[in-house]
Amino acid sequence: MTRVVIATVRLLEFMEGGGHFWAYMQYAEALRRLGCEVYVLDSSIWSDEPPDPRRVRELHDRMARHGLADRVFVAGNGDSGAALPDILDQADLLLNFNYHLDPEIVAAVGRTALVDIDPGLLQFWISRGFISPAAHDLYFTTGETVGRRPGPIPDCGLGWVQIRPPVCLALWPYTHDPEAESFTTVSSWWGERDYVGDPDDYYDNTKRTAFFDFIDLPRVTDQPLELALFLAESDGADRRRLEEHGWRVRHSAEAAGSPEEYRAYVQRSRGEFSWAKASCMKLQNAWVSDRSLCYLASGKPVVVQHTGPSSFLPHGEGMFRYTTVAEAARALDSINADYEGQCRSARRLAEEYFDAETVVSGMLERAL
Repeated sequence: MTRVVIATVRLLEFMEGGGHFWAYMQYAEALRRLGCEVYVLDSSIWSDEPPDPRRVRELHDRMARHGLADRVFVAGNGDSGAALPDILDQADLLLNFNYHLDPEIVAAVGRTALVDIDPGLLQFWISRGFISPAAHDLYFTTGETVGRRPGPIPDCGLGWVQIRPPVCLALWPYTHDPEAESFTTVSSWWGERDYVGDPDDYYDNTKRTAFFDFIDLPRVTDQPLELALFLAESDGADRRRLEEHGWRVRHSAEAAGSPEEYRAYVQRSRGEFSWAKASCMKLQNAWVSDRSLCYLASGKPVVVQHTGPSSFLPHGEGMFRYTTVAEAARALDSINADYEGQCRSARRLAEEYFDAETVVSGMLERAL
């Protein structure tokens, strides 16, 4: 049996993010369903304090619901760390999502692959010396245009292998509901690295700033629109501004704070309206969110910002890629004019391009 260790970031630290959990679980579930023995190694990036035992127990409980009981290790947690060296030594593959992972841990596994889920940004950080990942045997990226010429994203001297972000179709079934009311999304508001660029060309890369280009959308469509945002207490003025423009606003920790609540929130939605960070637009990485894949798999059409030319992302069949408020409004009208047909197209898109078992099987074949 193939043993795979997945190195994650902030699962324990950001327990309030149900979608953050799913971003990694799509890979873990696919590996399990392909017959692999899966372990998870999670790391914090903002705290050197010993992890809260209660949160560790909750993380173990979440993992147990996915068949990974006693197979999650938390960096800095002495209770679970004793067995880690043996797990690493016996592992066939490390799938590493942690760009800061200790090089000694990377070197302890026979075959290693870095997985880039921040396409364009990761290459920018590497090229500027902000991040220096340990050497890996293979480098996967979810960015369709990473390292391709002509284009603004460098390869940083690494041989990037393009993959598509996965969604586990069995855990995200088709859930058609013609009475579903709101197009929704779940999103951060502020970011961990708010500004990127060169010293003479810094720009704000938060979802908050990018959103305001589209704040008037509720005023040009009858379609109800709802945002589940990770808001701080100091964001009251922003919330009032959004609501004054016609947006329904919820706190993401209340609407989608656990993996189960996140899935239920997506499945109750009519579809997704979302937007991208400024870096996606500047770098033209043809990015599609793992969150949008959950909507697609559930049979929920998505209206998402156009992030660059793609060889496979469609426009008008389950997915609509907009550049202006007017285009987004027309997309919502088109979906509602043939709602059931668009829902079926959304599911077909997930099945054809983003099936986790197909994506991850290809990664295993390439890595091993």
